Amino acid sequence: MTLMDRVHARLAAMGAQATSFVSQPEPRTIGSYARGKQLAVGNFQFGGHLVQAGARSLWDITPPDAMYEAELNGFTWLDDLASVGDRRSRQLAQAWVHEWIALYGSGRGNGWSPDLTGRRLIRWINHAVFLMNGQPPEANDRYFKSLAHQANYLGRRWSVASRGLPRFEALTGLLYAGLSLGGMERFVVPATNALARECADQIDAEGGIPTRNPEELLEVFTLLTWAAAALQETGHEPLPSHTEAIARIAPTLRALRHADGALARFHGGGRGPEGRLDHALASSGVKASPRDGLAMGYARLSGGRSSVVVDASAPPARNASQAAHASTLAFELTSGRRPVIVNCGSGAPFGAEWRRAGRATPSHSTLSIDGVSSAKLTQQAGFELLTSAPRTVTARKESVEDATELVASHDAYIRDFGLTHVRKIEVSLDGRRVTGEDTLAALSETDRVQFEKHMDAVSLQGVPYTLRFHLHPEVDAELDMGGTAVSLALKSGEIWVFRTSQGVKMTVEPSVYLEKGRLKPRAAKQIVLSSRVMEYASQVSWSLAKAQDTPSYLRDVDEELELALK
Repeated sequence: MTLMDRVHARLAAMGAQATSFVSQPEPRTIGSYARGKQLAVGNFQFGGHLVQAGARSLWDITPPDAMYEAELNGFTWLDDLASVGDRRSRQLAQAWVHEWIALYGSGRGNGWSPDLTGRRLIRWINHAVFLMNGQPPEANDRYFKSLAHQANYLGRRWSVASRGLPRFEALTGLLYAGLSLGGMERFVVPATNALARECADQIDAEGGIPTRNPEELLEVFTLLTWAAAALQETGHEPLPSHTEAIARIAPTLRALRHADGALARFHGGGRGPEGRLDHALASSGVKASPRDGLAMGYARLSGGRSSVVVDASAPPARNASQAAHASTLAFELTSGRRPVIVNCGSGAPFGAEWRRAGRATPSHSTLSIDGVSSAKLTQQAGFELLTSAPRTVTARKESVEDATELVASHDAYIRDFGLTHVRKIEVSLDGRRVTGEDTLAALSETDRVQFEKHMDAVSLQGVPYTLRFHLHPEVDAELDMGGTAVSLALKSGEIWVFRTSQGVKMTVEPSVYLEKGRLKPRAAKQIVLSSRVMEYASQVSWSLAKAQDTPSYLRDVDEELELALK
């Protein structure tokens, strides 16, 4: 497809030209002031790499990998420079845009794919005033010519973008160009219709997407709200499928939001850019509350200032599993503004080995048997897809006395061990206590036969299993009470105490926290519970409770923000 993209990119130069802006969408992208200041002094951080370029241009650097190059060509860094907004940042933005036009504007380079072109067009149009201010007429002519060239290319190639987020980016970019640029009006109706079709096809009845990636759902939602606003501002109306998709997604995103306002980190997704979720929900105008049942396969339990989000469904299937994780029944816990129990996250920014490690079950806060993941990575057609995933995943959420309870199960370990994993989690209404119970059991006669077969193969040594509770890097964990408990100290001043049932080995071991935007994984800790299944069932109980002297409400201050404001 890369060759054809380049062919069409060059042919698109012969299409109609843009003459001026007939309208301009209000800039809605949110940049980072800190990253903008870093760019201005020559510190380029993309795709997990930091290049200290000094006075060199953004385009003088040979990209260290494809992820770095994609972020560069998507131009989301324009949001960061625009958030600074001073003369220096404006001049750099203008210079780097025109350098890109000179180097790659004719159709060369790896920035000519439908999704990157759509992403780039949105930024170039959003920040048009920023980019054109003080420029000579001939420079603005080149800018308009490149905008038209990219719009013509998208008109030819949007349909080959992968389904999901890449295609939504391509179509939103094409729609922006059609609404904003004189001479590009012919793209408005096809882009509007295609966007509505994608909404109907890709957004399910519960407001979810096939990848089950919460951060990707946020990006799709953001694009749809931008597109709807741009249509309305120019006297057009988004089609019903478009607006209905927005209405379905909003309550799902609210259910996937932790108590600190960030997204749960599952299936390759992160916490989301700072402020993006709240801004997108506010812009949508949808006031619906979080879903009561499962939201895109996740269960949310909350009480007081605490929230728990559990992956209570099978992982994405087939092509949708390219970035998916073997995380069934894993959970995350946040108290107030502080994440406590987490999953390691996506290792994609740190290379192929970290990417594979982050997708494995032991990198999640759940149970695994003998280090075996609940789904396997299989190479197919150049991608690592998840296979051998759970066939049946059940989940039941209900209110019990003074708590909300979830009981869920999956059958991924029946094939090899004859065992079903059943997890029960309760969150008290005041949010001060989270209790859990994990069971491995051979539930049917057929399962017992398989379990006995495995026991014979290991000379009746039992089936070893571990429960892992990965901790956020800012959680300080220490074994306490003679090794019978673990004290967890949060930066807010809260103290949580973790306990487990007798007869279970409990240790505090090293872990990692994989976070986009960092140069390397962050060191963290994990609580590990170890035991063996010797009979047809084995059960481990555990609890997390706030210490008695921890107040219900604290003034939890963001230290970095306070320092920045001084």
